[in-house]
Amino acid sequence: MSESVEQTASRLARFGDDGGGPGSAYLLVVDNDSSSIFQLPREGAVVIGRAPEAELRVQHASVSRRHATIRIEAGTVRIADLGSHNGTRVNGELIDESRTLASGDVATVGDVVLVVHFSAPAVVARSAYGEAGWRRRLAEELVRAITFQRSLAVVALVGAPAPAIGDALRLIDVIGTGDDGQALVLLPEVDREAAREIAARAVAAVPGARAGLAMCPTDACDADTILLAARSAARRAEAGAVVDAAETGTRIELGSREVLIADPAMNRVFALLQRLAVSELPVLITGETGVGKENAAYAVHHWSKRTGPFSAVNCAAIGPESLVDAELFGYDRGAFTGAAAAKAGLFENATGGTVFLDEVGELPLAIQAKLLRALEVKRITRLGESRERAIDVRLVAATNRSLEDEVKAGRFRQDLYFRLSGATVILPPLRDRRCEIPLLARAFLGAACTRGGREPMTITAAAMQVLLTYSWPGNVRELKNTMEYVMAAAPDESVEPIDLPERLGGSGTPATAAAIPPGVVADAKTPFRPIADELRELEKKRMAEALAAAGGVKTRAAQLIDMPIRTFTLKLKQYKL
Repeated sequence: MSESVEQTASRLARFGDDGGGPGSAYLLVVDNDSSSIFQLPREGAVVIGRAPEAELRVQHASVSRRHATIRIEAGTVRIADLGSHNGTRVNGELIDESRTLASGDVATVGDVVLVVHFSAPAVVARSAYGEAGWRRRLAEELVRAITFQRSLAVVALVGAPAPAIGDALRLIDVIGTGDDGQALVLLPEVDREAAREIAARAVAAVPGARAGLAMCPTDACDADTILLAARSAARRAEAGAVVDAAETGTRIELGSREVLIADPAMNRVFALLQRLAVSELPVLITGETGVGKENAAYAVHHWSKRTGPFSAVNCAAIGPESLVDAELFGYDRGAFTGAAAAKAGLFENATGGTVFLDEVGELPLAIQAKLLRALEVKRITRLGESRERAIDVRLVAATNRSLEDEVKAGRFRQDLYFRLSGATVILPPLRDRRCEIPLLARAFLGAACTRGGREPMTITAAAMQVLLTYSWPGNVRELKNTMEYVMAAAPDESVEPIDLPERLGGSGTPATAAAIPPGVVADAKTPFRPIADELRELEKKRMAEALAAAGGVKTRAAQLIDMPIRTFTLKLKQYKL
């Protein structure tokens, strides 16, 4: 028997990829001193509080003994307050009853922040009118839009209940009411300009309302990310305005460096780094390779009161133990073959500043012992010397390993781990903050074009879809290198999937073949050309012939070669016909 409207309306958004239960989900827990990861179970309840029996124990004074509970049931994730003293908030709003959580939502218990992350795009529950049902429709429309290369927009409104905006929408648009009581709108078959016009009409229908707009595939390709992007844009909008997700990145100026962020978790991470910067605590930054650990370390230095240099070293690249010792702590004349004169090490040269030890887990055990003493007594001994020298540095360390596992394996000193991990900051991988991919890709490509002396380039919707669905094992560093490659290899100003490296799942040539000019094969014996180039030439020729036969009428020309009119119009611009 099918569910009634009342039954389906009570079901909630699900996460996972098979509809049979949730995928991997976790909380990024941020308090005043540190951050940590709490893995959510597939089913059951998690009590949050200071009580010994709480599953997620938080010792912050603002948190009650039994503050809140997160319940995971049949793919549903909800949070509820347990009558706490300081209350529970979701995305800044104080809640008085249970609330659905989606990937990217920010919950606050007292002064402790919990950022929710699901590892897979949402598969939403069935419902007719509530947020859960609207999400299901969104997921279905996203599949259709991606499959048939159609555009789609999502509008999140603040201060505008769903019934008040119906007259501003088209008949095919889908209205939903979020769990926060605000309107959500799904706009199929619409480009960005038209979507902004519709969103502006909806905002104008309710005095004081504001809205955020996100597009598929140029801003996101999955339900959680596109809704997060739209809601984040809405929070930045002023009354009566519509803010585009493509404009919502936050540029953090760090002296000569600049960091672009948009994901709520990254906003919280950099806010934590700014708080930690005023202290002298060592900071341990963890995360996969390429997520931006050095930028995070530099942020700690930039926001601190220290006026000395920021000195960085990759512990995995120095070499044998003796060279590590000499590099970090210096050496005396004659300490080893070739040491013709005494030399100060990294810790002495960074006096008054910050030392950043990247991949600190690679340090030999003997050097770890020496580093621990340097941190505790603020003195070091040069290699080959007996006297100690005072140092004045702040230490920031980073690793892509689990130092807890390294301690268990006997490869890292437990006492040093405890000394370093007093303030731990975790950087989420790029695949868990997909709303940043379009912003970073466009920024990196623009910077690459400036350096390479090229005219500005644009990333087409099809190419952006490839970028958004790739897993990015190399994280931000890999994305930046990809955009450098695109700038050098793409022949036109519009970046198509064919221009992307093959490893991304696009249709481009592998990066290793980028140096081979078009029309020349590796052995230079046969003048074969890439088949994709020939196909593009054929397509351009047939389109020109169809235009001529149709007397310049685009709709008729598209029909003659059985090409969708939107695709035909887009390719007219690409081929400059």
